[in-house]
Amino acid sequence: MQGVFKELRGEGHLTDFHLEQALRQIRLSLLEADVALPVVRDFTARVKERAVGAKVTQQLSPAQEVTRIVRDELMGLLGGVHTDLALQGKPAVILLVGLQGSGKTTSAGKLARHLKTRGRYPLVVAADLARPAAVEQLITLGRQVGVPVFSRSGASDPVALARDGVREAKQTGRDTVIVDTAGRLHIDEELMTQVREVAAAVEPQEILFVADAMTGQDAVRSAAGFAEALPLTGIILTKTDGDARGGAALSVVTTTGKPIKFVGVGEKPEDFEPFHPDRMASRILGLGDVLTLIEKVEQTVDAESARRLAEKTSAGEFTLEDLRDQLASMKKMGPLEGLLDLLPKGGAFKALRQPESVDEKALTRVSAIIDSMTQEERRYPQVLNGSRKKRIAGGSGTSVAEINRLLKQYQQMRRMMRSARKGMRGLDMSKLMMPGGPRPGT
Repeated sequence: MQGVFKELRGEGHLTDFHLEQALRQIRLSLLEADVALPVVRDFTARVKERAVGAKVTQQLSPAQEVTRIVRDELMGLLGGVHTDLALQGKPAVILLVGLQGSGKTTSAGKLARHLKTRGRYPLVVAADLARPAAVEQLITLGRQVGVPVFSRSGASDPVALARDGVREAKQTGRDTVIVDTAGRLHIDEELMTQVREVAAAVEPQEILFVADAMTGQDAVRSAAGFAEALPLTGIILTKTDGDARGGAALSVVTTTGKPIKFVGVGEKPEDFEPFHPDRMASRILGLGDVLTLIEKVEQTVDAESARRLAEKTSAGEFTLEDLRDQLASMKKMGPLEGLLDLLPKGGAFKALRQPESVDEKALTRVSAIIDSMTQEERRYPQVLNGSRKKRIAGGSGTSVAEINRLLKQYQQMRRMMRSARKGMRGLDMSKLMMPGGPRPGT
């Protein structure tokens, strides 16, 4: 889709010919991304209607005008606005439903962790009694994220287990219950009867359908089946970090009429994000998602550590130890390629999008080199001579040439910081670098 707008940038005004060419490319890109054909037809029809009827402003070029219209329509296709969970009950009950293999059990653990970070006290109920080892998997996940899991050895009735789980939450002061239900390889009447009975027993405020982004149009069909049987309130889209094109996300929202509330973006418990249609639309169009990047930084970087680093940087005392700590913080935020995906594709960030700039292994080697140094060498790298570099190369599994390259880059960073410090005298650097500091544009 980004190629569509690239072709339009050289045009002085928007003609019917250019619009038809752009719509044709958009239609092909959506179909190739596994978006359902009826959804694609409706989408391109709305874009054409708005583009033809739009008043061409002097401030916007043809490419900008079509980008704005497509972005607005993509937002509508993805649900329009961010929708949070309804957690009014005491306890609030969330029911997870979906087919086997869609990621329900993993999503239950991730959702529990997410709610815990928001100050909630969740309890997870292991009511998937059909799949072998599902209960054990959930108990392991609960232990990993620090959330209790309610289960009963030898239990065979998921309805009774779910009801007892809610009662347990009330007695232990838990304010949220997440119920993991059984799935099947396909929709059948037995499955639907069971999930309806569980829903009637626990009276959930939220019934979330868990859809696997990699199953394409199968996810759309199963979503429609569950929507007919249950009053769904939202969708969790899993495995969005996979190789699939993800068009199911667009189709599922349109088919069910329910918003995507969360997306799974990796295998770790923390790889779970609230879904924002406006941000996703911007990412699809290559406009970046700086707000999500800022939130990742705020969740990962300790405010006090950021303040100390800002003070050291402004004083010109940035050491190799500080560089190592910054690399560790970056790793906590997820794969580097995923972080770069949140940046705009063009402009000043274009160089960062090149394949050679995204080298996770190079960052690992840098960390290994610094870890192989003594404390004195990390703080005063000028003491490094030939014999010390050979020792470090042997300890880190790298070469002397790589060590020299790292030291050269480190010295360049220090010079840049000194130059920046001279140009920013009078500014409070700690406020600029801390989480919660000024947002872009302020």
